[in-house]
Amino acid sequence: MIKPRLVVAPGLPRAVFDSLPQRFDAIGGDGNMSVEEALAQVEEHKADALLVSHRHKMTADVIARLPAAVKVLSTVTVGYDHIDIPAAKARGLIVTNTPDVLTDCTADMAMLLMLAACRRAAEAEQLMRQGWRKSFGMGEFLGLQVTGKRLGILGMGRIGQAMAQRARGFNMQILYSNRSRLKPDLEAGARYFADPNEMLPHCDILAVHAPATPETEKVINAETLALLPKGAVLVNTSRGSLVDEEALLAALRSGHLFAAGLDVFRSEPDFDRRFADLPNVFLTPHIGSATVETRNAMGYRSLENIAAVCSGAGPIDPV
Repeated sequence: MIKPRLVVAPGLPRAVFDSLPQRFDAIGGDGNMSVEEALAQVEEHKADALLVSHRHKMTADVIARLPAAVKVLSTVTVGYDHIDIPAAKARGLIVTNTPDVLTDCTADMAMLLMLAACRRAAEAEQLMRQGWRKSFGMGEFLGLQVTGKRLGILGMGRIGQAMAQRARGFNMQILYSNRSRLKPDLEAGARYFADPNEMLPHCDILAVHAPATPETEKVINAETLALLPKGAVLVNTSRGSLVDEEALLAALRSGHLFAAGLDVFRSEPDFDRRFADLPNVFLTPHIGSATVETRNAMGYRSLENIAAVCSGAGPIDPV
């Protein structure tokens, strides 16, 4: 049987990489390619499919340069804001992503960021590495208790719902704003706000889980941050494009926000280093899905989508 020809632009986990020869005539996967390198390899390999990650900006110009033989463009991520979907559809290119498989892992990360930001984990960890050697009085080094707080969730999709489920274990009150209200069984007692601006004044902690779209560009800005109560905490594991970083820096410096936990930034990996200078920010380098189990599942899901399209069965997860 002739195997589909595949170019893999991102470096894959070892288990996923080792599985490639079973179903594909594949090149790549053992290290990250640039977009230009991937285009060259697609041409040379006469590929049927191209696998990318969020690092690969598949603009209309890039998509136009793909050879006609390419049937499917699969991203290993659940988000697909790095792909010009209208251009892909106009080209007749099938685009797939990987929903569901990273839900739990990213919700776990959001909880980590929330706890770390509230309990001043970045400062505490740095202090320990410096040697500590000084006890604190009752009124020193105080963080915020998470248990019982009001958690506002902006974007109540799979990951938002998974975070809400975890937060209930801390007896948190769940508020949410979403494009549409959830069914009662999914809502599970959470309070719905059709207008996110009406939710913000009630949030002790705000977790951003909305997708990156033109409508959500800088949805967290000076005006919306001002609606949060003084001393609130912001958590973002979604996309950096949702946040006006100048406004966030100002809110953190002024003390309007107690802290922030950030896994995503507007410019990655060249993030704004001013965040690193602030003691009340807990930072991680976009690793919300970075566990062995989840990254393997993301890789396998992308390959399943590609195999399905190339076999004529159609995509499992069409965008």
